[in-house]
Amino acid sequence: MVSHVAVASSGLAIPTSTEDGPNSRSALTRRATSGQLTWTGPLILVTGRTGLMIVAQAFVACLFWIQKGRWSWNAAAPWWSVYGTLVDIGCLGLMVLYSRKEGIRLRDLIGRPRLRWGRDVFVGIGCLVVVFPFFMAAAPVVTRLVYGSGQPPLYPGLLTARALPLWATVYSLSLWWLVWSPTEEMTYLGYAFPRIEALSRGRWIAVVIVGFWWALQHAFLPLVLDWQYIAWRFLAFLPGVVVLTLLYLKVRRLPPLILAHWTLDILAMLITLKF
Repeated sequence: MVSHVAVASSGLAIPTSTEDGPNSRSALTRRATSGQLTWTGPLILVTGRTGLMIVAQAFVACLFWIQKGRWSWNAAAPWWSVYGTLVDIGCLGLMVLYSRKEGIRLRDLIGRPRLRWGRDVFVGIGCLVVVFPFFMAAAPVVTRLVYGSGQPPLYPGLLTARALPLWATVYSLSLWWLVWSPTEEMTYLGYAFPRIEALSRGRWIAVVIVGFWWALQHAFLPLVLDWQYIAWRFLAFLPGVVVLTLLYLKVRRLPPLILAHWTLDILAMLITLKF
């Protein structure tokens, strides 16, 4: 886990948002104090994204069962970069519902892009440079911790080396990440984190809750019914998502983090698809 000092010492100049917008700390604190903001929405969103992944995979497994006449949970797994959009639709719908109860719009969760002189682009690149090593360094350490070796079973055909029809491959490389990255950032950092922070009056409580569930979701897309796989995926992603959360504490806006996340998800498609 990194600290704010570590982020600052990396040479990354990240501006802190001072805007008193509808999704700012001060605005959320006022709504929490007045009772307009409750725990219901943040807790449903922070945990519900993982639940929606199970539902979406089960839905695809049922379609294969109807089509082929036999049940196979793993048959649906390679399609995670297609049925993942169903998860996004569910999360976006929930965020619209609970945002309206607060009297704000969905786009208020993102914040205003700062594109003059490429400001958000450079901040996004800086965020990527900071967070990427944590994802890379965690994998071999966690692999040895969970499996006792340097090479994890990557479940070829399920998690990696996925052979999909041409249309599904094109969709995964073009539209899936385009929707997945901003929706994921909005769910955990744009919506859940600042509200849990305001309701609990403690940013570290929010870091722990959001970091746990954000890392756990990666063990459920796809869900392979193997406890070692689940533990491996959870622990491998935990450092990276905690660092992303700490970066949000500095930025307090999503556009730069979405740009960094897009790059990570594009790489994930290139690595996991079989061409």
